Amino acid sequence: VKELALLFLKLGTISFGGPAAHIALMEEEIVKRRGWMSHEDFLDLLGATNLIPGPNSTEMAAHIGYVRGGWKGLVVSGACFILPAAAISLLLAVLYSTYGSLPRAASFIFGIRASVIAVILASVVRLSKPRLKDHFTILLGLTVTALSMLGVDEIVLLLGAGILGIAWSQRNRLRRIPAAALFAVPMIAPAALSSVHGSASTDPMTLTGIALFFLKIGSVLYGSGYVLVAFLQGGLVETRHWLTQTQLLDAIAAGQFSPGPVLSTATFIGYVLSGVPGAIAATVSIFLPSFVFVLISSPFIPRLRKSPAMRGFLDGVNAASLGLMLGVTILLAGSSITTIPSVVIFLAAVIVLLARNVNAAWIVAGGAVLGGLLTALPL
Repeated sequence: VKELALLFLKLGTISFGGPAAHIALMEEEIVKRRGWMSHEDFLDLLGATNLIPGPNSTEMAAHIGYVRGGWKGLVVSGACFILPAAAISLLLAVLYSTYGSLPRAASFIFGIRASVIAVILASVVRLSKPRLKDHFTILLGLTVTALSMLGVDEIVLLLGAGILGIAWSQRNRLRRIPAAALFAVPMIAPAALSSVHGSASTDPMTLTGIALFFLKIGSVLYGSGYVLVAFLQGGLVETRHWLTQTQLLDAIAAGQFSPGPVLSTATFIGYVLSGVPGAIAATVSIFLPSFVFVLISSPFIPRLRKSPAMRGFLDGVNAASLGLMLGVTILLAGSSITTIPSVVIFLAAVIVLLARNVNAAWIVAGGAVLGGLLTALPL
């Protein structure tokens, strides 16, 4: 357990570049350097993380810890991987609350927001290639994009897309059901749940409310950590009005400077909402489901990966996750990419991100510098 703690504290401190980079570092340390498991066993664990909600790299840390040290190893590995990111996000939140609204920082923050939107869009493009496998998943993703922009609840869309994915994977047994009927499911379910979703706008901003909101996200979050942005936009900005859109963009930007899982953005937001207690409540709540899911799923890994229905569910949820990401990118761009300097920064960031494998932190830092330079020009 001590070895696990030291290793994942190290990985949590140096793991920049997103889940793919995090998992590559784990494979280097666990399989190649230490020989703690075979490459095949490592891939089995990776496959399992794609079948359960939560951040993939955090769940990989927890899975590895469970294999090496049982439930104690699971808790220690996952917590040590999260800790550096949460600590850095908390520090950035304190600095932001103190200095972020100063006029002299306005031009830099403006550049950061444009580059953050580019980071999310580039992530959508990269993730779409392996995950949108056919016309069905492409249509499903675009349908979710449209529905999310109309205000449909994100959880309903994810679950509805998963059900459609199962139905599509079993379509040879469901030939009598028209495709149009399948796509009607996500339209009907939101109407039935609209009263539940609408009442959230009156939720009080208490520690319990913050904890429950982030616990819900951690329980259903599939795909890239950037899907988190869609939940935050819909739940905290549009429905509950606990955050402004400006604060949301600033929180996402701060998350790009932290190593480890993107979900540590919750720490930043929790602090902005309710200080250190809010940061702790948000962080624990959003990551807690991942530990539970890993503990429950570990014995069933071989069977999960062989199930056509589970693969269909995952395909549907992944398509919906990308659709949510695209929808929130469009909404954020519409409110933030409104001037010539912001368009220049956004396009430059997208081109660099798609042409080269550049760490998002450097893109955000470059956006800040360009923001300071371009706002000084008479454009």
